[in-house]
Amino acid sequence: MELYAHHPYWLIKDGIVNSYTSLDGSISTDIAIIGAGISGALAAYALRNDGLSITVLDRRHPGMGSTAASTAFLQYEIDTPLTKLREYVGEANAVKSYRLCRDAIYELAAICKKLHPAFDFHIRPSLHYASFKSHKKDLYREYQLRRANGFDVNWLEAEDIQHMFGFDAPAAILSADGGELDAYLLTHALLKVVERRGHRIFSNTNIRDIAHKKRRITLTTDSGLVISAKKLIIAGGYESLKYIPRKIADVHSTYALVSEAIPEKYLWHRNSLVWETANPYMYFRIVNKDRILLGGKDDDFHHSRIPDVRIKAKTSMLLHSFSQKMKRIPIKADFSWAGAFAVTKDGLPYIGAIRERPNTYFALGYGGNGITFSAIAAQIIRDAILNKKNPNTGLFGFNR
Repeated sequence: MELYAHHPYWLIKDGIVNSYTSLDGSISTDIAIIGAGISGALAAYALRNDGLSITVLDRRHPGMGSTAASTAFLQYEIDTPLTKLREYVGEANAVKSYRLCRDAIYELAAICKKLHPAFDFHIRPSLHYASFKSHKKDLYREYQLRRANGFDVNWLEAEDIQHMFGFDAPAAILSADGGELDAYLLTHALLKVVERRGHRIFSNTNIRDIAHKKRRITLTTDSGLVISAKKLIIAGGYESLKYIPRKIADVHSTYALVSEAIPEKYLWHRNSLVWETANPYMYFRIVNKDRILLGGKDDDFHHSRIPDVRIKAKTSMLLHSFSQKMKRIPIKADFSWAGAFAVTKDGLPYIGAIRERPNTYFALGYGGNGITFSAIAAQIIRDAILNKKNPNTGLFGFNR
Protein backbone atom coordinates (compact mmCIF):
# COMPACT_ATOMS: atom_id res chain seq x y z
CA MET A 1 0.00 0.00 0.00
CA GLU A 2 1.22 3.49 -0.85
CA LEU A 3 0.64 5.43 2.37
CA TYR A 4 1.13 8.89 0.88
CA ALA A 5 1.71 10.70 -2.41
CA HIS A 6 4.00 13.66 -3.08
CA HIS A 7 6.64 14.54 -0.49
CA PRO A 8 5.26 15.48 2.95
CA TYR A 9 6.68 18.63 4.54
CA TRP A 10 8.47 16.74 7.31
CA LEU A 11 10.60 14.70 4.90
CA ILE A 12 11.77 17.83 3.10
CA LYS A 13 12.33 19.75 6.34
CA ASP A 14 14.09 17.00 8.30
CA GLY A 15 15.60 14.77 5.62
CA ILE A 16 17.34 11.53 6.59
CA VAL A 17 17.84 11.83 10.33
CA ASN A 18 19.38 8.44 11.21
CA SER A 19 20.25 5.43 9.07
CA TYR A 20 19.78 1.78 9.97
CA THR A 21 20.91 -1.31 8.10
CA SER A 22 18.66 -4.05 6.82
CA LEU A 23 18.64 -7.41 8.58
CA ASP A 24 21.56 -9.54 7.33
CA GLY A 25 21.14 -12.72 9.36
CA SER A 26 18.57 -14.74 11.30
CA ILE A 27 18.19 -13.65 14.94
CA SER A 28 16.36 -14.38 18.17
CA THR A 29 14.72 -11.69 20.32
CA ASP A 30 12.27 -11.33 23.20
CA ILE A 31 10.12 -8.68 21.53
CA ALA A 32 9.77 -8.11 17.79
CA ILE A 33 8.05 -4.93 16.64
CA ILE A 34 6.81 -4.60 13.07
CA GLY A 35 6.72 -0.91 12.19
CA ALA A 36 9.29 1.78 12.96
CA GLY A 37 6.91 4.71 12.81
CA ILE A 38 5.68 6.70 15.80
CA SER A 39 3.58 3.76 17.12
CA GLY A 40 6.42 1.25 17.00
CA ALA A 41 8.91 3.78 18.37
CA LEU A 42 6.70 4.60 21.37
CA ALA A 43 6.13 0.89 22.08
CA ALA A 44 9.88 0.18 21.94
CA TYR A 45 10.63 3.21 24.10
CA ALA A 46 8.11 2.09 26.74
CA LEU A 47 9.77 -1.35 26.98
CA ARG A 48 13.41 -0.30 26.61
CA ASN A 49 14.36 -0.63 30.29
CA ASP A 50 12.47 -3.81 31.22
CA GLY A 51 15.25 -6.36 30.67
CA LEU A 52 13.82 -7.70 27.43
CA SER A 53 15.63 -7.68 24.08
CA ILE A 54 13.75 -5.65 21.45
CA THR A 55 14.05 -5.77 17.67
CA VAL A 56 12.24 -3.15 15.56
CA LEU A 57 11.70 -3.92 11.87
CA ASP A 58 10.41 -1.76 9.05
CA ARG A 59 9.95 -2.41 5.35
CA ARG A 60 10.97 1.20 4.69
CA HIS A 61 13.24 3.55 6.59
CA PRO A 62 12.03 4.45 10.11
CA GLY A 63 9.33 7.09 10.17
CA MET A 64 8.84 7.06 6.41
CA GLY A 65 5.41 5.42 6.36
CA SER A 66 2.31 7.22 7.61
CA THR A 67 4.35 9.01 10.29
CA ALA A 68 6.06 11.12 7.62
CA ALA A 69 2.66 12.24 6.36
CA SER A 70 1.18 12.94 9.81
CA THR A 71 -0.04 16.44 10.56
CA ALA A 72 0.58 15.82 14.30
CA PHE A 73 -2.65 17.53 15.32
CA LEU A 74 -2.56 16.53 19.00
CA GLN A 75 -5.97 16.72 20.62
CA TYR A 76 -7.79 14.80 23.31
CA GLU A 77 -10.99 15.26 21.29
CA ILE A 78 -11.39 12.31 18.97
CA ASP A 79 -13.24 12.34 15.65
CA THR A 80 -16.40 11.12 17.37
CA PRO A 81 -17.84 13.83 19.69
CA LEU A 82 -18.16 12.86 23.34
CA THR A 83 -21.95 13.21 23.12
CA LYS A 84 -21.97 10.66 20.27
CA LEU A 85 -19.26 8.37 21.63
CA ARG A 86 -21.27 7.68 24.79
CA GLU A 87 -23.97 6.16 22.56
CA TYR A 88 -21.40 3.63 21.31
CA VAL A 89 -19.50 2.74 24.49
CA GLY A 90 -21.43 4.29 27.39
CA GLU A 91 -20.73 7.60 29.08
CA ALA A 92 -18.14 6.30 31.55
CA ASN A 93 -16.00 4.70 28.83
CA ALA A 94 -16.45 7.65 26.50
CA VAL A 95 -15.24 10.10 29.16
CA LYS A 96 -12.37 7.78 30.06
CA SER A 97 -11.31 7.65 26.39
CA TYR A 98 -11.22 11.44 26.22
CA ARG A 99 -9.31 11.67 29.51
CA LEU A 100 -6.75 9.11 28.35
CA CYS A 101 -6.16 11.12 25.19
CA ARG A 102 -5.72 14.27 27.27
CA ASP A 103 -3.30 12.49 29.58
CA ALA A 104 -1.40 11.16 26.55
CA ILE A 105 -0.70 14.70 25.37
CA TYR A 106 1.03 15.47 28.66
CA GLU A 107 2.77 12.08 28.67
CA LEU A 108 4.22 12.96 25.27
CA ALA A 109 5.26 16.33 26.65
CA ALA A 110 7.04 14.58 29.54
CA ILE A 111 8.80 12.16 27.17
CA CYS A 112 9.98 15.04 24.99
CA LYS A 113 11.35 16.85 28.03
CA LYS A 114 13.35 13.78 29.12
CA LEU A 115 15.10 13.39 25.78
CA HIS A 116 18.62 14.79 25.43
CA PRO A 117 18.54 17.40 24.14
CA ALA A 118 14.94 18.06 25.13
CA PHE A 119 12.64 17.59 22.15
CA ASP A 120 10.60 20.53 20.84
CA PHE A 121 7.02 20.16 22.08
CA HIS A 122 4.35 22.82 22.63
CA ILE A 123 1.06 22.74 24.50
CA ARG A 124 -1.52 24.60 22.42
CA PRO A 125 -5.21 25.38 22.90
CA SER A 126 -7.66 23.75 20.50
CA LEU A 127 -10.60 25.61 18.94
CA HIS A 128 -13.52 23.52 17.70
CA TYR A 129 -15.92 25.81 15.87
CA ALA A 130 -19.43 25.29 14.51
CA SER A 131 -19.32 25.19 10.72
CA PHE A 132 -22.97 26.22 10.46
CA LYS A 133 -25.59 27.81 12.72
CA SER A 134 -27.44 24.50 12.75
CA HIS A 135 -24.40 22.90 14.47
CA LYS A 136 -24.38 25.33 17.40
CA LYS A 137 -26.91 23.49 19.55
CA ASP A 138 -25.10 20.15 19.36
CA LEU A 139 -21.74 21.82 19.93
CA TYR A 140 -23.08 23.50 23.07
CA ARG A 141 -24.27 20.10 24.34
CA GLU A 142 -20.75 18.83 23.72
CA TYR A 143 -19.34 21.76 25.69
CA GLN A 144 -21.68 21.11 28.62
CA LEU A 145 -20.82 17.40 28.77
CA ARG A 146 -17.08 18.04 28.65
CA ARG A 147 -17.28 20.76 31.28
CA ALA A 148 -19.41 18.56 33.54
CA ASN A 149 -16.65 15.93 33.37
CA GLY A 150 -13.84 18.27 34.35
CA PHE A 151 -12.35 19.23 30.98
CA ASP A 152 -10.84 22.72 30.78
CA VAL A 153 -13.09 24.27 28.14
CA ASN A 154 -14.63 27.68 27.43
CA TRP A 155 -17.62 28.56 25.29
CA LEU A 156 -17.06 31.26 22.68
CA GLU A 157 -19.76 33.18 20.86
CA ALA A 158 -19.32 34.66 17.39
CA GLU A 159 -17.93 37.97 18.64
CA ASP A 160 -15.33 36.18 20.80
CA ILE A 161 -14.12 34.14 17.82
CA GLN A 162 -13.84 37.23 15.64
CA HIS A 163 -11.88 39.08 18.31
CA MET A 164 -9.48 36.24 19.16
CA PHE A 165 -9.12 34.47 15.82
CA GLY A 166 -10.20 36.95 13.18
CA PHE A 167 -12.84 34.85 11.43
CA ASP A 168 -16.59 34.34 11.52
CA ALA A 169 -18.21 31.28 13.07
CA PRO A 170 -21.48 30.89 15.02
CA ALA A 171 -19.80 29.51 18.17
CA ALA A 172 -16.89 27.38 19.35
CA ILE A 173 -15.37 25.35 22.18
CA LEU A 174 -11.90 26.50 23.22
CA SER A 175 -10.02 23.66 24.94
CA ALA A 176 -6.86 24.32 26.95
CA ASP A 177 -5.30 20.92 26.27
CA GLY A 178 -3.76 20.39 22.85
CA GLY A 179 -0.26 20.01 21.52
CA GLU A 180 2.06 20.06 18.53
CA LEU A 181 5.29 18.31 17.60
CA ASP A 182 7.20 16.91 14.65
CA ALA A 183 6.19 13.22 14.71
CA TYR A 184 8.86 12.21 12.19
CA LEU A 185 11.69 13.74 14.21
CA LEU A 186 10.30 12.39 17.48
CA THR A 187 10.20 8.88 16.02
CA HIS A 188 13.91 9.08 15.25
CA ALA A 189 14.70 10.55 18.67
CA LEU A 190 12.87 7.69 20.42
CA LEU A 191 14.52 5.02 18.29
CA LYS A 192 17.94 6.49 19.02
CA VAL A 193 17.29 6.09 22.76
CA VAL A 194 16.11 2.52 22.16
CA GLU A 195 19.24 1.71 20.16
CA ARG A 196 21.52 3.21 22.83
CA ARG A 197 19.94 0.80 25.33
CA GLY A 198 21.32 -2.09 23.25
CA HIS A 199 18.23 -2.93 21.21
CA ARG A 200 18.22 -3.46 17.46
CA ILE A 201 16.52 -1.52 14.65
CA PHE A 202 16.45 -2.65 11.03
CA SER A 203 15.20 -0.80 7.97
CA ASN A 204 14.37 -2.16 4.48
CA THR A 205 13.31 -5.45 6.08
CA ASN A 206 9.92 -6.67 4.93
CA ILE A 207 8.16 -9.47 6.80
CA ARG A 208 6.77 -11.99 4.31
CA ASP A 209 5.27 -14.49 6.74
CA ILE A 210 4.34 -14.80 10.42
CA ALA A 211 4.06 -18.28 11.99
CA HIS A 212 2.71 -18.75 15.52
CA LYS A 213 4.04 -21.74 17.43
CA LYS A 214 3.49 -22.84 21.02
CA ARG A 215 5.88 -20.45 22.73
CA ARG A 216 7.59 -18.64 19.87
CA ILE A 217 6.65 -16.55 16.87
CA THR A 218 8.65 -16.92 13.67
CA LEU A 219 8.90 -13.98 11.28
CA THR A 220 10.30 -14.66 7.83
CA THR A 221 11.63 -11.85 5.63
CA ASP A 222 11.50 -11.54 1.84
CA SER A 223 15.07 -12.83 1.67
CA GLY A 224 14.28 -15.89 3.81
CA LEU A 225 15.87 -14.68 7.04
CA VAL A 226 14.11 -15.64 10.29
CA ILE A 227 13.39 -13.63 13.43
CA SER A 228 12.36 -15.81 16.36
CA ALA A 229 10.48 -13.90 19.07
CA LYS A 230 8.62 -14.59 22.30
CA LYS A 231 6.22 -11.69 21.75
CA LEU A 232 5.24 -9.65 18.71
CA ILE A 233 3.92 -6.09 18.48
CA ILE A 234 2.32 -5.13 15.18
CA ALA A 235 2.47 -1.37 14.78
CA GLY A 236 2.39 -1.05 11.01
CA GLY A 237 -0.54 1.36 10.84
CA TYR A 238 -2.94 0.84 7.95
CA GLU A 239 -0.78 -1.94 6.52
CA SER A 240 -1.49 -3.97 9.68
CA LEU A 241 -5.06 -4.63 8.55
CA LYS A 242 -3.83 -7.63 6.54
CA TYR A 243 -2.91 -9.42 9.78
CA ILE A 244 -6.47 -9.25 11.15
CA PRO A 245 -9.03 -11.80 9.88
CA ARG A 246 -11.98 -9.39 10.02
CA LYS A 247 -12.71 -5.86 8.94
CA ILE A 248 -12.14 -3.26 11.66
CA ALA A 249 -11.62 -0.06 9.67
CA ASP A 250 -12.18 1.66 6.36
CA VAL A 251 -9.21 3.36 4.70
CA HIS A 252 -9.84 6.84 3.33
CA SER A 253 -7.62 9.46 1.72
CA THR A 254 -6.79 12.77 3.37
CA TYR A 255 -5.00 15.83 2.05
CA ALA A 256 -2.69 18.39 3.59
CA LEU A 257 -0.47 21.31 2.74
CA VAL A 258 2.05 23.58 4.41
CA SER A 259 2.08 27.21 3.35
CA GLU A 260 4.88 29.56 2.55
CA ALA A 261 6.11 31.54 5.57
CA ILE A 262 3.74 34.31 6.67
CA PRO A 263 4.38 37.47 8.74
CA GLU A 264 3.77 37.18 12.48
CA LYS A 265 0.96 39.76 12.36
CA TYR A 266 -1.29 37.16 10.70
CA LEU A 267 -1.05 34.59 13.50
CA TRP A 268 -4.02 33.98 15.78
CA HIS A 269 -4.73 33.39 19.48
CA ARG A 270 -1.82 31.45 21.05
CA ASN A 271 -1.23 29.58 17.78
CA SER A 272 -4.21 27.40 18.61
CA LEU A 273 -5.14 24.25 16.73
CA VAL A 274 -8.34 25.01 14.79
CA TRP A 275 -10.92 22.59 13.40
CA GLU A 276 -14.59 22.54 12.55
CA THR A 277 -17.73 20.47 13.10
CA ALA A 278 -18.36 19.67 9.41
CA ASN A 279 -17.60 16.13 8.27
CA PRO A 280 -15.11 15.79 6.70
CA TYR A 281 -13.63 18.73 8.58
CA MET A 282 -10.97 21.26 7.70
CA TYR A 283 -8.25 21.88 10.27
CA PHE A 284 -5.20 24.08 10.54
CA ARG A 285 -2.33 25.00 12.85
CA ILE A 286 0.99 26.82 12.84
CA VAL A 287 4.21 24.91 12.13
CA ASN A 288 7.77 26.20 12.43
CA LYS A 289 6.43 29.43 13.96
CA ASP A 290 5.55 31.03 10.62
CA ARG A 291 3.87 28.49 8.33
CA ILE A 292 0.30 27.24 8.27
CA LEU A 293 -0.45 23.54 8.07
CA LEU A 294 -3.86 22.98 6.55
CA GLY A 295 -5.66 19.67 6.08
CA GLY A 296 -8.93 17.98 5.26
CA LYS A 297 -11.16 17.46 2.19
CA ASP A 298 -11.01 13.70 2.80
CA ASP A 299 -12.24 11.08 0.35
CA ASP A 300 -14.10 8.05 1.71
CA PHE A 301 -11.86 5.74 -0.33
CA HIS A 302 -8.13 5.27 -0.90
CA HIS A 303 -6.39 4.50 -4.19
CA SER A 304 -3.09 2.67 -4.20
CA ARG A 305 -1.70 5.67 -6.08
CA ILE A 306 -3.35 9.08 -5.80
CA PRO A 307 -2.77 11.02 -9.04
CA ASP A 308 -1.04 14.39 -8.96
CA VAL A 309 -4.03 16.07 -10.56
CA ARG A 310 -6.23 15.05 -7.60
CA ILE A 311 -3.74 16.34 -5.04
CA LYS A 312 -3.54 19.64 -6.92
CA ALA A 313 -7.33 19.89 -7.01
CA LYS A 314 -7.64 19.14 -3.29
CA THR A 315 -4.87 21.65 -2.53
CA SER A 316 -6.83 24.32 -4.39
CA MET A 317 -9.98 23.37 -2.48
CA LEU A 318 -8.19 23.62 0.87
CA LEU A 319 -6.70 27.00 -0.01
CA HIS A 320 -10.09 28.28 -1.13
CA SER A 321 -11.84 27.10 2.04
CA PHE A 322 -9.14 28.60 4.24
CA SER A 323 -9.20 31.91 2.37
CA GLN A 324 -12.98 32.07 2.72
CA LYS A 325 -12.61 31.56 6.46
CA MET A 326 -9.44 33.55 7.20
CA LYS A 327 -9.88 36.34 4.68
CA ARG A 328 -7.17 38.52 6.19
CA ILE A 329 -4.37 35.97 5.74
CA PRO A 330 -2.64 35.69 2.36
CA ILE A 331 -1.73 32.02 1.93
CA LYS A 332 0.17 30.10 -0.75
CA ALA A 333 0.92 26.38 -0.69
CA ASP A 334 4.60 25.47 -0.48
CA PHE A 335 4.22 21.70 0.11
CA SER A 336 1.19 19.46 -0.44
CA TRP A 337 0.54 15.74 -0.11
CA ALA A 338 -2.08 13.05 0.34
CA GLY A 339 -2.12 10.17 2.78
CA ALA A 340 -4.06 7.12 3.90
CA PHE A 341 -6.44 7.61 6.81
CA ALA A 342 -8.30 4.80 8.59
CA VAL A 343 -11.73 5.23 10.16
CA THR A 344 -13.23 2.92 12.80
CA LYS A 345 -16.89 2.52 13.68
CA ASP A 346 -16.60 4.59 16.89
CA GLY A 347 -13.49 6.68 16.24
CA LEU A 348 -11.47 4.70 18.80
CA PRO A 349 -8.25 2.79 18.13
CA TYR A 350 -7.71 -0.96 18.30
CA ILE A 351 -5.16 -1.94 20.92
CA GLY A 352 -4.43 -5.41 22.26
CA ALA A 353 -4.62 -9.05 21.22
CA ILE A 354 -6.83 -11.29 19.09
CA ARG A 355 -7.37 -15.02 19.56
CA GLU A 356 -6.11 -15.87 16.08
CA ARG A 357 -2.59 -14.51 16.78
CA PRO A 358 -1.30 -15.66 20.19
CA ASN A 359 1.45 -13.68 21.93
CA THR A 360 0.81 -10.82 19.52
CA TYR A 361 -0.32 -7.28 20.34
CA PHE A 362 -1.65 -4.65 17.97
CA ALA A 363 -1.05 -0.92 18.32
CA LEU A 364 -3.45 0.50 15.75
CA GLY A 365 -4.02 4.19 16.43
CA TYR A 366 -6.56 4.80 13.69
CA GLY A 367 -8.41 8.10 13.32
CA GLY A 368 -7.40 11.70 13.79
CA ASN A 369 -5.69 11.01 17.13
CA GLY A 370 -3.11 8.54 15.89
CA ILE A 371 -0.22 9.87 17.96
CA THR A 372 -2.09 10.13 21.26
CA PHE A 373 -3.62 6.70 20.62
CA SER A 374 -0.10 5.36 20.03
CA ALA A 375 1.06 6.72 23.37
CA ILE A 376 -1.88 4.99 25.07
CA ALA A 377 -1.15 1.75 23.18
CA ALA A 378 2.49 1.75 24.30
CA GLN A 379 1.44 1.68 27.96
CA ILE A 380 -1.34 -0.91 27.54
CA ILE A 381 0.89 -3.28 25.55
CA ARG A 382 3.85 -2.82 27.89
CA ASP A 383 1.67 -3.82 30.84
CA ALA A 384 0.29 -6.83 28.94
CA ILE A 385 3.78 -8.08 28.07
CA LEU A 386 4.95 -7.60 31.68
CA ASN A 387 1.80 -9.31 33.01
CA LYS A 388 0.62 -6.17 34.76
CA LYS A 389 -3.04 -5.25 35.06
CA ASN A 390 -4.12 -2.20 33.09
CA PRO A 391 -7.64 -0.85 33.71
CA ASN A 392 -7.86 0.42 30.12
CA THR A 393 -7.14 -2.84 28.31
CA GLY A 394 -10.74 -3.60 27.36
CA LEU A 395 -11.57 -0.06 26.36
CA PHE A 396 -9.89 -0.32 22.97
CA GLY A 397 -10.06 -4.09 22.52
CA PHE A 398 -11.18 -5.96 19.42
CA ASN A 399 -14.32 -7.33 21.08
CA ARG A 400 -15.93 -4.03 22.00
